[in-house]
Amino acid sequence: MSANRICEYLEWDSQFFERRIARANVSYLSDEVVAEINIWCRLHDVECLYFLASSADQRTVKLAQENAFRFVDVRVTLDLQRGKPCEGSDNRSGLRLRNAVESDIPALRALARNGYRDSRFYYDGNFPSRQCDELYETWIENSCRGWASNVLVAGEGEDVDGYLTCHLPNSGSGQIGLVGVSEKAQGKGIGKDLVSHAIGWFVRQGIEDISVVTQGRNVRAQRLYQSCGFATRSVELWFHRWFSETRKSE
Repeated sequence: MSANRICEYLEWDSQFFERRIARANVSYLSDEVVAEINIWCRLHDVECLYFLASSADQRTVKLAQENAFRFVDVRVTLDLQRGKPCEGSDNRSGLRLRNAVESDIPALRALARNGYRDSRFYYDGNFPSRQCDELYETWIENSCRGWASNVLVAGEGEDVDGYLTCHLPNSGSGQIGLVGVSEKAQGKGIGKDLVSHAIGWFVRQGIEDISVVTQGRNVRAQRLYQSCGFATRSVELWFHRWFSETRKSE
C-alpha cells in the first residue's frame, strides 16, 4: 500500500476538535504497516489517529498496544435478519411518532447532549467532555438539516422524548444512525417504537438490507436491536493514537 493511501486526513473532525485528526485506512497491522502509518502521520503533522481494527487478529491487537494505540471502544455492527420484523410493531409507548421539523432542533440538541457518554470520544480522555457533548448536539442538528435521509421523533409539540436518524449510504442499503430516548421516558417502549417505524420507513424506500452500529459496552442498545430482529454481524476494536504523547517520550 502506498504511503499516501495508508491514512486519510479528516477535515471535519479536525476543524471541530481543533486538532489534526486522521484515520487509518487499514484494519490489520504489521511492522511494515505501522512504519508506513508513522511516516504518513509525521508528514501530515497528525495529532490523533483513529484506527478501527479487526477483533479477530491477535497480531494486530498486540502491535497496536506496543505502538501506543489506546483502546477506546468496541464497535458492534448488527444487521436486520430478513423475515424477522420487529415484534410488537404497534405503538407500545402511545407517543406520536413523526418526522422531525426545524423547531425540534433545540429539544433534540438538549436530548443528545447527555446521551452518548459510553462512546469512544468520552472514553479517550483527551477530548474535553463539553466538546464531546457538542459533537452529538451538532450531529443531531446536522442530521435534521440533510446529513440524515430522515429523522424520526417521538413526542408531542415541543416535548421530545426520543429520536432516531435514518441514512441511505448507497442505493441498496439503509443504516440506523443516532438513537436517543430521554431519561424520563426510559422503559416505556419508545426505543422499540422508533426502531420499528424506522424499519417500516426503510421498507417503503425499497430497502431490505438495514444495519446499525453501537458500542460493545452499550448492552441496552444491543438488546433493543436484537429484540427487533437484528443479529450481530461483526465486532471491531477502536484505537486512538495520540502522537503528541509518543513524541514527548522520544
